[in-house]
Amino acid sequence: MTVLTLEVPESLLAALRRTPDDLASEMRLTAAASWYQQGRISQEMAARMAGLDRTDFLLALSGMQQDVFQVDFQELDRELSRG
Repeated sequence: MTVLTLEVPESLLAALRRTPDDLASEMRLTAAASWYQQGRISQEMAARMAGLDRTDFLLALSGMQQDVFQVDFQELDRELSRG
């Protein structure tokens, strides 16, 4: 696994009231959720990136009030028209 290093001002940690480890976990989850919502990565990949299993990732998305499942409405319309 690749390790990235990110410099964060101490004032940000203080403002968010997070430890460096907590902030790193939150950032991983936020990025994974965003990329999953955009359809850039799969649910499984997003869960792995966030350091969670798929069930916990879905629960985290729900807690963030984000859509848990991605729906392509054009594809859904095609499926419904097939009967």
